[in-house]
Amino acid sequence: MPNHTLKLATPTDREIAMIRSFDAPRSRVFEAFTRPELVKQWLGVRRGWTLPVCEIDLRPGGAYRYVWRGPDREEMAVGGVFKEITVPERVVCTERFDDPWYEGEALNTTTFVEQGGRTTVTLTLRYPSKETRDSVLRSPMEGGVAESFDLLEQQLATPAGR
Repeated sequence: MPNHTLKLATPTDREIAMIRSFDAPRSRVFEAFTRPELVKQWLGVRRGWTLPVCEIDLRPGGAYRYVWRGPDREEMAVGGVFKEITVPERVVCTERFDDPWYEGEALNTTTFVEQGGRTTVTLTLRYPSKETRDSVLRSPMEGGVAESFDLLEQQLATPAGR
């Protein structure tokens, strides 16, 4: 039975790993994470928030930028640089918020493993220190990621191309 809930782990004192399985082939899940028109449908779009800016230059050395807009027109922006891309298996990139809510820059590694038509996504975030990791663990980040992944599950349940 697939895991339709987000699992959180702390593999090291500087890392958070978030794991979730989706009922979709790896290629489709990878696309949902890397094609702007698909990302805009699920990443952080909840409770009146939208993702009007979603730029992805998917290549080593390429950059990405996301800007979310809230119901009161407030904005939150993040960007980074892609370090490694292995289609459709792995993406490694940096992460830095314009208005940082944690210290320094994170290194994010996302892996996509397919088994029996289901894909398990593991997103591992490595922070500069244990203190930074712990402050992120105390934030509402886990709930936001869980809600986003629920939206992604709904998106993946629709026929491809919709």
